[in-house]
Amino acid sequence: MDGQFTDLMADIGAKARAAAAELAFASQERKYAALVSAAHGVWEKRQAILDANSIDLGAAEEKGLSPAMIDRLTLDERRIRDMVDSLRAIAEQRDPVGRVLAEWDRPNGLHIQRVSTPLGVVGVIYESRPNVTADAGALCLKAGNAVILRCGSESFETSSAIHDCLVYGLQQARLPETAIQLVPTRDREMVTAMLQATEFIDVIVPRGGKGLVGLVQREARVPVFAHLEGICHVYADKDADLEKARRVVLNAKTRRTGICGSAECLLIDWRFYTQHGAVLIEDLVKAGVEVRTEGELLKVPGTVKAAPEDFGREFLDMIIAAKLVDGVDEAIAHIRKYGSQHTEAILTENDETAAKFFQRLDSAILMRNASTQFADGGEFGMGAEIGIATGKMHARGPVGAEQLTSFKYLVTGDGTVRG
Repeated sequence: MDGQFTDLMADIGAKARAAAAELAFASQERKYAALVSAAHGVWEKRQAILDANSIDLGAAEEKGLSPAMIDRLTLDERRIRDMVDSLRAIAEQRDPVGRVLAEWDRPNGLHIQRVSTPLGVVGVIYESRPNVTADAGALCLKAGNAVILRCGSESFETSSAIHDCLVYGLQQARLPETAIQLVPTRDREMVTAMLQATEFIDVIVPRGGKGLVGLVQREARVPVFAHLEGICHVYADKDADLEKARRVVLNAKTRRTGICGSAECLLIDWRFYTQHGAVLIEDLVKAGVEVRTEGELLKVPGTVKAAPEDFGREFLDMIIAAKLVDGVDEAIAHIRKYGSQHTEAILTENDETAAKFFQRLDSAILMRNASTQFADGGEFGMGAEIGIATGKMHARGPVGAEQLTSFKYLVTGDGTVRG
């Protein structure tokens, strides 16, 4: 790796470490002030952010980025308002630092408390979605962490404009400006530098496609919170309510196809199909979705034959795989084989069947009679998320401010000695 990037990482990392030490004891009021001021700055500077976004979009179109990537990159006034609302929602949350998670007394007279504490320095590596700049910066600050943001080259101008607003918030609250740093170069060497920066970074969070996340998981020497793919399933059980099922399936696939909570596979119980016909498939076809399927479902006009690899594939597009299954057990077996442990939904009015689905699957998020598009920290009441973690260590599911803390033990005695 080029020495200039090693030096740049050392400079950014040292500043982040120093900022993290100060943030660890920053008051809730000052963090609140920084986030509210940042929200105000984003709204006041929205035209500058949109102008920067236009530059990024022009470059993205010249590069021939996919429609899904363009959608993730695009900002408008409504999406900026959503960003502002997220910043304010995070500001209003209770402070996750310093909470007593558990406490107990020992027979020897010791009083022990387990207390939440910041992780330290978080590195976030992300691709086209510029709102991650605001979400990640705000969540890390709320949890008392410094953060190093490395945006994708396609969102560099937009992310820089948003970052300026976050720095403004820190200045207004008299917190260190280096608490939220944006890597000032598009060069991919800085990704490698961050992945190796064990001296400065405590955890890496990648937000992006399979290529980016796979690279991070392979090469990181720093611990990682990540999900590789969002291969989300919706299973329509024999006891599903037809109208609920129609609403949920359409929303789960078509609301936004480019997010990790978008449904990528629809499983339909044979008995639901014999009772209601192909209505769920027909709805998708009418909405412009390419339904890739097999067997009986290929009789539905507008469907196409699925390739074997279409099951277990993240399309991030107006495409879905579909299959008939013989009951909830076969649905569970299919999801275990092809899923990515992200989000699965069951559509059923049968409590026993729903309980089996919840008990026997181990995805990070399981839903009943609800769209997989709710797999989002903001929808979970976290204000926003820094990502969805599908691993089983520490954080799992939407990673909000509370998940960006660790804990320490505080032990109090009274001249107590061990015999």
